[in-house]
Amino acid sequence: MVELMKALGRVGERNVAEVNRVMTDYFQARDALEAVSREELVSRLRDGLVTVLDVRSEDEFALGHLPGALNIPFAELENRLAELPAKREVIAYCRGPYCVLSFEAVAALRARGYVAHRLEDGYPDWKAAGLPIEAAA
Repeated sequence: MVELMKALGRVGERNVAEVNRVMTDYFQARDALEAVSREELVSRLRDGLVTVLDVRSEDEFALGHLPGALNIPFAELENRLAELPAKREVIAYCRGPYCVLSFEAVAALRARGYVAHRLEDGYPDWKAAGLPIEAAA
């Protein structure tokens, strides 16, 4: 029984390492999408230079979002592109640094000619930092 447990432990260790490698590869490749920090976004918002795009669900958006953000859930993005100004930088965000929705939204927007970046983290981090938020009444 002890040998079986040791063998299972070795299999688990190899699988965890592989999962970690896949996750690292995915997110490092996506980092080429040039994340914008919270500080940079605050500055760009103050200067009126960007459109902030929340790609989370409508329910999540209603509970709280970045000030002035436009909510287009990722699944609806293709059909709602006309709502985004074509000649203005778009900063997309979702649930956090490991939420793939913002990565995918930025890639889709860039493929259609938009200047787009992702927020390096997400709504929970923005809120935790004490930055202003809005919520449905």
